[in-house]
Amino acid sequence: MIEHNLTGKAILVNAELNKETAFTDAERRRYGLRGLLPPAIETIERQLERVLHQLAVKPSDIERYIYLASLADRNETLFFHTLMSDPSYFVPIVYDPTVAEACLKFGHIMRRSKGMYLTRHMKDEFVDILREWPVKDVRFICVSTGGRILGLGDIGANGMGIPIGKLQLYTACAGVPPGCMLPILLDIGTTNASLRADPLYLGLREEPPEEKEIDAIADAFVAAANDVFPGVCVHFEDWKGVDAMRLLARYRDNILCYNDDIQGTASIVLAGLITALQIKKEKLRDQRIAFFGAGSAGIGIANMIVSAMEEEGLSEAEARARISLMDVNGLIESGRTDLNAWQKPFARDAAATNDLLTVVKTFEPTILIGVSTIGGAFKQDVIEEMARLNDRPIIFPISNPTDKAECTAEQAYNWTNGKALYAAGVQFPDVEREGTVFHPGQANNFYIFPAIGLAVYATRPERITDGMFIAAARATADQVDETARNKGMLFPLQADILQTEVTTATRIAEYIFDTGMASVERPTDIRAWIEGLLYQPRYREI
Repeated sequence: MIEHNLTGKAILVNAELNKETAFTDAERRRYGLRGLLPPAIETIERQLERVLHQLAVKPSDIERYIYLASLADRNETLFFHTLMSDPSYFVPIVYDPTVAEACLKFGHIMRRSKGMYLTRHMKDEFVDILREWPVKDVRFICVSTGGRILGLGDIGANGMGIPIGKLQLYTACAGVPPGCMLPILLDIGTTNASLRADPLYLGLREEPPEEKEIDAIADAFVAAANDVFPGVCVHFEDWKGVDAMRLLARYRDNILCYNDDIQGTASIVLAGLITALQIKKEKLRDQRIAFFGAGSAGIGIANMIVSAMEEEGLSEAEARARISLMDVNGLIESGRTDLNAWQKPFARDAAATNDLLTVVKTFEPTILIGVSTIGGAFKQDVIEEMARLNDRPIIFPISNPTDKAECTAEQAYNWTNGKALYAAGVQFPDVEREGTVFHPGQANNFYIFPAIGLAVYATRPERITDGMFIAAARATADQVDETARNKGMLFPLQADILQTEVTTATRIAEYIFDTGMASVERPTDIRAWIEGLLYQPRYREI
């Protein structure tokens, strides 16, 4: 039984307690709900029928997003029951790609405030303000400045849709209890002049401060979060790229934290590469990888590939030599003077060029990864050259949303005569070509970060390491069976996402126990133990 002291209308506006028409007759009498609800007493499955009916008549996914957000505001249990009833359908509505449109319109569609908004001007009061949050056992904080949302750039406070959605996926995809999570928008201002001029914009109408002040604000936030919620895991999300890299390096060895844009993205790309190489019957250590894009995501993926190659026996220098990156100013090569600290280790002794085709011809990659947010950047001549060089070229244009993808699935399959092993950051439809149906993969972080969250929730480590993300990648890849691989599928089916995440979380937990990082006693049966911790979206007696 859930303990509370609410009655009447106060229960019906409490999303955690509200069952709407599922309240029993005894509960209606006990808490003064008679007359406040229709007389029908329904099961959660009958309520789900009504939700699905109402969603079916909505004209667009953004309208479905708005409806589901309102459902979460009034009835948390029914909201998660809905999402978990068909995750392959609902995840693209509550998260990518629909969340991109929701964030662009956030100030125009917001119904009720969720989570917390901390501004740069509150820096000296972060501890007191965080203490106002009604839940004291917060285990996860997802925090964003809105500085680099998907492929949308800096959208400031409109980025709050991302921490909200990310934490909802912890629960919907991996069964992490929703009550222990807190979404936060850390408002440092925005460079987006159009938003600052929008009368319905909800954030600070200021330019962001200089790097030194951003670091001071972040330091104050991290200290306050760990003071108010000891042992909390801080999930950094969608910070401006240079800030993201710098702050992850600043905190990763000192607090329990990770950056999903860097480590989660790297892990799911690595998972797809492992599956593709299982199809090709090749090792990662023997590949040559070209990146178009060398920001936080590109560098994060490259670094994790280096670590995975080292696990296969290469030295760090040998692994880095198998990677070539390009950014907006061209090839990352040793003659450039504008490289940041994270790009410099990947600078190659090569001729300067800003032409991707030239890089492909000279470097002869087996794998091409796009993290540029430049839609259509993989031109036909580039993909055809990849097919000339490789019997099964691996093509991963993972920028999102959809219009930012470097090439579509149809283009990749057509330009390689069906030889490509393909995954994008968004889900493209199946492609039929000359009687063969191709199933493009989606390198979506939701395969990874909820499982990391569940494993961390269970084992309570003091730190999160890249080794955990590599374990997650290998576990995800191992769940694509031979039949699926023979169809060109690179990731597990989304319809089975909860079981997939539990399996992945179990492997991560095993790694955490094996490396001595857990702060709880190792159970005899790790999977059964984790399954016993899962949130179940069903009504409880109140």
